Amino acid sequence: MLGIDVAQIWRNGRRGERIAYVTGAVLFTSGLVHAVVLLASGGTWLGPLSMRKAVTFGLSFGLTLASVAWATSFLNVRPRLRSLLLGAFTLACVSETFLVTLQVWRGRPSHFDFETGFDSAVSMSLAFGGLIIILVALGFTASALFNPGKMTPSMRAAVRAGLVVLLVALGTGAVMIARGVVASRSGDPQLAYTTAGSLKPLHAVAMHAILVLPGVAWLLQQSDWPESHRLRVVWLAIAADAVLTAIIGVEAFTGVSPFAAPLPVLAGSGIAAAVLAGCALYALISPSWSPKRTY
Repeated sequence: MLGIDVAQIWRNGRRGERIAYVTGAVLFTSGLVHAVVLLASGGTWLGPLSMRKAVTFGLSFGLTLASVAWATSFLNVRPRLRSLLLGAFTLACVSETFLVTLQVWRGRPSHFDFETGFDSAVSMSLAFGGLIIILVALGFTASALFNPGKMTPSMRAAVRAGLVVLLVALGTGAVMIARGVVASRSGDPQLAYTTAGSLKPLHAVAMHAILVLPGVAWLLQQSDWPESHRLRVVWLAIAADAVLTAIIGVEAFTGVSPFAAPLPVLAGSGIAAAVLAGCALYALISPSWSPKRTY
């Protein structure tokens, strides 16, 4: 049943959504391939020249592109505007992943590298691509907040929350770039990577709420639980994700590693992550044991 429902997402998808799904799958596969290369070569996972960057950008942008295409399919956006927004988002995701991967294979840093004209062009293109992604996300978020269209209350809450948290991730990425550029232009490239890198945990945690939260809502819709019950579960997942993001955010901006935080803080983030994972697991298994509807 679940497999049939997933296949229906593809069949019912618009042309732009299908292109985004295929492109996301290609980017994700690229990340997997580079992970195999990294493991086989015994290369380092650390530093601005590591192939890890090709891995993380491929996996992350692949998931994010497909997630945004699917989650925003529920919104009430005019077809032309939607095609423009989703097309720009798709191109930006491809550009970001391609340029980072290109620089990895060239043995050059992808960000904050202004030593040559080509490297400067790559760094500025990455920043411009990030701006496009932020603008598109703002457009979709505005639609979700003010003109969401016909959705169940649980899905509407999940899509809205997912897009808002995605903006947190993208805003964090913008701060990372701004800090890094300032440090690099000041003549200290190493400081640029250290300063920007401290915000990576927040950027990573917030990036995929757009998949997790609507995913929980969608899985619950495959069950026979009443909508009021689904909405409570979704709001619990949203609250847990918000707490986790807030804790990681405070740690990131105060320079505290998530694994070196004080025990109460570590416990708080652990509990929030466990609750979020529990909601996802509950949503996954709920279709098989939810009460049957009576007609």
